[in-house]
Amino acid sequence: MLTKIPMEFVSMPIIKKTLDGAEVSHKGAFAAGGVLQFTVEVPRKLGASAVVLRICADGEADRDLPLAFCDTAEGVDCYTLSLDTEELCGARGEGLFFYEFLFLRGFDTLFTNTVNQVTYTLSPRSEGRFLLLIHKKDFETPAWFRGRIMYHIFVDRFCRGEGTVGTRSDAVLEEDWENGIPQYPEKNGDAFSNNVFFGGNLWGVAEKLEYLKSLGVGVIYLSPIFRAYSNHKYDTGDYLEIDSMFGGEEAFHHLLERAQALDIGIILDGVFNHTGDDSRYFDRYGKYGGTGAYSNPDSPYRDWFRFRQYPEEYETWWGIRILPKLNLRQDTCKDFLVGKGGVAERYVRDGIAGWRLDVADELPDAFLDELRRNVKNASNGQAILIGEVWENAAEKISYGKRRRYFRGEQLDSVMNYPFRNGVLAFLLDGDGEFFGDVLQSIYATYPKCVCDSLMNLLGTHDTERILSVLGEGHEGCEEENKVLATRKLSKEAREKAIRLLFVAVVLQYTVYGVPSVFYGDEVGLEGYHDPFCRRPYPWHDQEERLLEFYRKLGEIRASETVFADGDFKLLFAKGKQIAFSRTNGDACVLIAVNADAQSFSYSPDGIYTDLLTGRVYEGMLEPYGAVILKKSK
Repeated sequence: MLTKIPMEFVSMPIIKKTLDGAEVSHKGAFAAGGVLQFTVEVPRKLGASAVVLRICADGEADRDLPLAFCDTAEGVDCYTLSLDTEELCGARGEGLFFYEFLFLRGFDTLFTNTVNQVTYTLSPRSEGRFLLLIHKKDFETPAWFRGRIMYHIFVDRFCRGEGTVGTRSDAVLEEDWENGIPQYPEKNGDAFSNNVFFGGNLWGVAEKLEYLKSLGVGVIYLSPIFRAYSNHKYDTGDYLEIDSMFGGEEAFHHLLERAQALDIGIILDGVFNHTGDDSRYFDRYGKYGGTGAYSNPDSPYRDWFRFRQYPEEYETWWGIRILPKLNLRQDTCKDFLVGKGGVAERYVRDGIAGWRLDVADELPDAFLDELRRNVKNASNGQAILIGEVWENAAEKISYGKRRRYFRGEQLDSVMNYPFRNGVLAFLLDGDGEFFGDVLQSIYATYPKCVCDSLMNLLGTHDTERILSVLGEGHEGCEEENKVLATRKLSKEAREKAIRLLFVAVVLQYTVYGVPSVFYGDEVGLEGYHDPFCRRPYPWHDQEERLLEFYRKLGEIRASETVFADGDFKLLFAKGKQIAFSRTNGDACVLIAVNADAQSFSYSPDGIYTDLLTGRVYEGMLEPYGAVILKKSK
């Protein structure tokens, strides 16, 4: 018995977008002021008598805009509609909109349905709308940042440098850099002190700048460096003091000076949502003279925190008592951190290249607005602002409110966790379709300047090491912490993981955005969830194959301008294979990846040289292989 295929699935309409005459069908975020034209070509076989654009501003009612019939040829009707983006946004000058196309057929209506913001199917009901983001006319991200390579350093675990550092009676120094195990709780969620240090410091970061430069690194993102009790320092004690155990102000300014000479920007971790309970502002233990909100009801910081029952019951971050949450809507607190002359501006004037903002979803809009104004004014627009956001930031909702990170008044970029999720789905599950959808949907919903500045990561201090994930074949090892503390991949699993990491890093270095390498990934550092992903850098046990591969990719990025701000287009994504292009004018580079144990035939038109090997490409992708192809002249 034959199954009848519905007519709509063999007669798909073609929807095209142009902006001021330029083809932009694979994009969906634009500056206010341009004219966006939709052209819809509808096969007569579909039976549609009219086409309607249904659109709504976020949170508002739908508007139906009929497209104008303009032509018919060879059994295809053509309809058009022009949208003035400035008129669409009104006085706001920006906005988020959701839209779909309706094909009216007399007896029923078909709706476009998209999961990746580029391709679509037809459905008898409204299911998945396109997103249209219009940002401020003057929104731009710092040009210096694009095309660079970022290196993420957890300071205590990177390098013990020669230089003066402070000591503390309540801190424990682990002397065994090579084999010491990070302090850990018996089980996840248990409280533990986090007061065991390995002795990495800012002097050590400065000593290794030449090494980082050899990798092509142009930006260093440091874990928090302000005075704090813990080794991770996400429990800020004093925003105006560089921790003496890291070398204090002297080491900090030494690092800035040496990095500037090598054209390496330094980005700091802005932990502005909460402080530590052992801080100048809260002072639960009286170490700061009893002037904090907990120890003194008349403290100038009293209103910086919310107490339900003073002093023992107070609002915290995720219920963690050592992390009292700041009231960022309180004027003196907000002014201290992001106001004129505040913490964020001060360090930019000192010479940092920007901020990575911890838990950006927790920061109020007014706080982010003021932070951007003052930081950008202090840096002539050149400081970069990157938010920690784990989902698609263009449509992110936090605490019941839609965020406007990319409308032109807040962030320049975010940590691209969706990219990491897509890579793992591709390499571990053979789900190239999902990875392709991720790449297309992000590129179609973020402004182009944001896409060029995305922080593309495979691992951070909050995730398992990428090599361990690839070797295990999944994320989230279920063993007890006492087992994970010493667990290592078998020789066979490690070899497999290295092969897959070669593929992952090619993807990381060639898609739109800036690759961010978590310290030690480039030499095969293993480790499971926090704190095991924060082991010391293995300076005497480096995986040279990986290291040289990272260096090679750094050279390729530096030599090909398409990786700085070139256009991105997905060519195909199916199962264990994916290919895409990066173009900029006449320059074009093709990237193709095979995540299968079998070879795969991929033969683009023309003669290409593989930039990874320097050899002419012969049309076959090796098992777990990748090519970066440039057309031969």
